[in-house]
Amino acid sequence: MDAQTIAAAGLPALGWALHGGLLLRRLATARRDPLTGLHTRAGWTARAEHLMAKNANAVVLLVDLDDFKAINDTHGHAAGDAVLTATADRLTTWCGRHGIAARLGGDEFAAIVTDPDRTAGLLPLQTALDQPVTHHGHVLRVSASVGQCHRTDLTVPALTDALSAADASMYAAKGHGRRNTR
Repeated sequence: MDAQTIAAAGLPALGWALHGGLLLRRLATARRDPLTGLHTRAGWTARAEHLMAKNANAVVLLVDLDDFKAINDTHGHAAGDAVLTATADRLTTWCGRHGIAARLGGDEFAAIVTDPDRTAGLLPLQTALDQPVTHHGHVLRVSASVGQCHRTDLTVPALTDALSAADASMYAAKGHGRRNTR
């Protein structure tokens, strides 16, 4: 075989390799929220299911910002984006290396922590989430409701059941007033 034949045979393979690399990059980008850098629902779910299956002490959290619409309506969407980014940073910091956080959509976030004893605890998370955010000289009051579900509280350790229980816990916290954790 001459060099020209080898090159001609190798070009399609090179093209497919480049195309495959681009597709993988697009897939990775699609699994990250462009504003916060957190996992999206799709990217987080696969990882969370894996972590939940392997870690008996796992805890699943849902976080919902209270009165977030009022921030957007009063101060504009850029201010709302600043609050979302700050919330993502605070949740990620709290998870540390022992969990992963996601932005599920809008002002709703989720996290799974493999060992809650290695975090600062829920009260410090609540305190961090409730810190004001400064945007263009305006101090924006922020509060969040947090619901949780421990894997040990479930008959069958399924992520969908943990999310449902954390959702019910979060809405129970909202029912007790803002700035609550359950």
